Amino acid sequence: MNRRREMWTIAGTLLLGFSLGLPLTVRAQGHEPELWGVAIGLRSAQGPYVSEDGRSDDLIPLLFFDDGGRFFLRGVEAGFRLFRGDAAELNVISRYRYLDIPPDDQRRVKGNAFDGGVQLRFRAGSRLTLDLEALDDRSGRTHASLTGSCLQAGSRWDLTSYARLRWKSGRFNRYYYGLDVESPGRGVDMEVGVDARYQVASNFHLFGRASVTLLEKGVTDLEVVDRGIQDELYLGIALFNDRNTIGRPLRSRPFVRISYGWATPSDLGEILLFSSESDPHDNRLSSVSFGIPLSDTLLGYPVPLYFTPGFIYHHPSDVQGGFPEYVLGVKAYYTFGFPVPVRIGLAEGISYTARISYIERGDVEETADRPSNLLNYLDLSVGVDLGRLSGSRVLEGTWLGVGVHHRSGIFESSSVFGGTRGGSNYQTLYLQYHW
Repeated sequence: MNRRREMWTIAGTLLLGFSLGLPLTVRAQGHEPELWGVAIGLRSAQGPYVSEDGRSDDLIPLLFFDDGGRFFLRGVEAGFRLFRGDAAELNVISRYRYLDIPPDDQRRVKGNAFDGGVQLRFRAGSRLTLDLEALDDRSGRTHASLTGSCLQAGSRWDLTSYARLRWKSGRFNRYYYGLDVESPGRGVDMEVGVDARYQVASNFHLFGRASVTLLEKGVTDLEVVDRGIQDELYLGIALFNDRNTIGRPLRSRPFVRISYGWATPSDLGEILLFSSESDPHDNRLSSVSFGIPLSDTLLGYPVPLYFTPGFIYHHPSDVQGGFPEYVLGVKAYYTFGFPVPVRIGLAEGISYTARISYIERGDVEETADRPSNLLNYLDLSVGVDLGRLSGSRVLEGTWLGVGVHHRSGIFESSSVFGGTRGGSNYQTLYLQYHW
């Protein structure tokens, strides 16, 4: 079992590695991609389990990126295209799957999972798609599905309706519906739903999803299950690419950024007020990240946006060993036209660590929470244009600055991040080069 988990971890690392290498293996974007976006909203779902309050409410951030190349990110799903033709494509995917248990049990059970596997997608024109998928939860609990979807679009809205049949193995049903106590056997359930997006103005959108899942008799006969229906509703706000500017040439140039940082036990507010404390154990990190241009403007203002995959290495110290961290985010920049340009940046994204850092372990121990490897990620930065500052053409496109590397569970508001309020902060120095 540990061997299987190790193989899935390696596969996930390779998938992220492909995304991190994109800016170095392909030419500069030169145009707006097919899809980019960042959304945040409230997800409310009713699970099938016996409980006083079976409804789960979570604050969920989502990221989207698809430039038509190998790597894509669509909300809770990430993938790598092995083949793409006019009417079909073959993908390796990883998808986050919710387990909507009662909120009081969320920290204890932690049943949410990343499933991995293959997806074969067929397209009939620009509106109809058919997906065949075979997935595994990294522990041998398999499921497969057949999903048909139809896209309808207006001048300011998109509506995608879909229906899915899902076959689940006996091990899958026993663990996720019988809670590893009862065995309903293998079975097939059905899900129907809609995804909707409405353009309010420019990049600002309203974003939503609604679905209903009908469970099979073997599951509904379980003692721990009292409903044969699961429902889900997601409502939020989002920044998406303006459909009128897709394919537009971009002036923004891709970048690579190298950073070095020091941990601090202080919270984000204290850091921004310049009153942070140093870490007595001197925990440190090094990172490299890339910037893939998405747009030259945001809401009509000169705020360029970048998709920013990154790799971080946490150095060994007297309280922890070394380990990697992977981040994906969307970052916005605004430049002040002083005599020497100064630029501030803010990224929203997700972060996954191979281990729990010492800083985060101490944070959750104080609150009796359980740590989570997957957390929300923020990156704040302030930089100065070295080319303009020095007057050297050699340093043109080079920025020097300071930043904050922040991980958190968004104040216990999301089961995606384990319902934890823990997190960590690192203050960094960085050098960023645009080519």
